[in-house]
Amino acid sequence: MDQTLDTDIVVIGAGVSGLSTAFWLHKKGFKVIVLEKNAVAGGSMESIRQDGFLFDRGPNSGLETTPLIQELVKDLGLQNEFLYSSTQGSKRYVMRDNELHAIPTTPQGFLQTKLFSGKAKWRVLKEPFIKRSSDGYYQSLADFVRRRLGEEFLDYAIDPFVSGVYAGDPEKLSVKSAFPKVYNLEEKYGGLIVGAARSTKERRQRAETSKQSAKMFSFTNGMQSLPNTIANKLGDRVKYLCDVLSITKSEGRYNVIYNRGGDFTSSISTRAVISTAPSYVASRYFSHLLPDSPAHFDAIYHPPVMVVFLGYKGNQIGRELDGFGYLIPGKENKNYLGAIWSSTIFPNRAPQDSECFTLFVGGARKTELFDLNKDELVDKVVEEFSKQMAITGTPVYKNYRFWSKAIPQYNTGYIEHENYFDSCEENFPGIYISGNFRGGI
Repeated sequence: MDQTLDTDIVVIGAGVSGLSTAFWLHKKGFKVIVLEKNAVAGGSMESIRQDGFLFDRGPNSGLETTPLIQELVKDLGLQNEFLYSSTQGSKRYVMRDNELHAIPTTPQGFLQTKLFSGKAKWRVLKEPFIKRSSDGYYQSLADFVRRRLGEEFLDYAIDPFVSGVYAGDPEKLSVKSAFPKVYNLEEKYGGLIVGAARSTKERRQRAETSKQSAKMFSFTNGMQSLPNTIANKLGDRVKYLCDVLSITKSEGRYNVIYNRGGDFTSSISTRAVISTAPSYVASRYFSHLLPDSPAHFDAIYHPPVMVVFLGYKGNQIGRELDGFGYLIPGKENKNYLGAIWSSTIFPNRAPQDSECFTLFVGGARKTELFDLNKDELVDKVVEEFSKQMAITGTPVYKNYRFWSKAIPQYNTGYIEHENYFDSCEENFPGIYISGNFRGGI
């Protein structure tokens, strides 16, 4: 083993969570080392440019819900690359009976939309008179929505929304863990409509913006620009090809043992460890320190998701691109979850006179799709998408990224995992468990 290094804080994982945390700690004067298993920074943020098309293979945008985002962009000198989404991409659609319906954003629009029947609209208007649940703590999102808003609203609003955010199944997701703000509207205010109105005032006082009204952003060369720039600012504080093996504690300090480049085992002595790796990775190196860690870290389900990227000449597309894209409810029985009209939302995503689209396949409700050959599955998805969008001919560019373990599912009973992570941090001061399986994706 190499000689042990010494630092204030070790951050495990050079995704955007780990890097932004390390960046702010470094600004505060702490000695920080970031250990990254891969050869590049970014985690699930992967951006590639080929043949004039820009493909974000993971997250394709962010939401400016806090002033801290602009603060970070300014600190990094990324102002000239920072992009807000086009106003043309503000309209969002949901499919019903193979037709795309714009999601209503005003009371008048809700009353006029054909996305919901008159019966469903009346059911939603009754929401303020629905009583609190006595068992909401362990309630699924589907049961919560059925009770407060009705079955049809679940099928054509919440189900597609959940597939767009979590690639998840509302019958399994915990309303308290997956959507705590929604859960708290009932707990705190007694209902969703009344609670939404009152909580808006509280958010303004905290200088926060709701996800529904927050501006969407990206960067000229894709989302990976953000972690790449942070990593460059941190310089040699970020160590690549470092696979953490275990964490132990001795004399009030933590010892992080890792394999470096597949050849050498090294260690770092540190006051604190911040883990931002996926739960199924963190399980391995925490097993020496945290009791019962596999029962919680390994129990978190990450369904497979395929991101399909398609490029076409503009004259191949028979439908007006007047929005963000569309989501598909499970009842429509399609082979993909929805599509983003990428070149409509941000510039510099496709060559001149061309358009590009990002489609999502699989998730918790469609895992059986991956029993098919990947290329065969992509062909099925392209055929369905082309029919929906009135596209003629074949794509001029086609690519995909398969994530075998994509988004963690905050399923019912997830509160037990959350309580366990809380207790670990209480019992082991200096250990911080972060990442997208903690506190929201």
